[in-house]
Amino acid sequence: MTHPLVFDRDDPVLARVREICLALPGAREKVSHGRPWFCTRTGFAVYGGTLRGDTATSFGTALLVRADPQERPALLAGPQFFEPAYLWPSGWVGLDLSPAGTDWTEAAELVETSYRLTAPRRLVQELDTRR
Repeated sequence: MTHPLVFDRDDPVLARVREICLALPGAREKVSHGRPWFCTRTGFAVYGGTLRGDTATSFGTALLVRADPQERPALLAGPQFFEPAYLWPSGWVGLDLSPAGTDWTEAAELVETSYRLTAPRRLVQELDTRR
């Protein structure tokens, strides 16, 4: 089943997310279920999503990542975070990127954490040698 694209390829917020995600070793972008997914062997970030339990509430400019289990409750307490539909049982969180005050340093840290939780060990080691 082909899903319609639910994003604008020229979206400047998506461009910023791409810059962050594709800077990681072995990262690539693919479109799945109509949304950009950033992955190595498996996905570590998604651009856009919907709210858990209310799939009518869509966040076109959101970043979905797998959160550190210890940090997840604190993240979800923040007003810009939400539990994304379908991915929340696996520990993912959504960060609404639409507010003007988006903290891009925090977004990059969340992407890196998700990458470290999902990427093959050799790619994480390559990332560590870059630091």
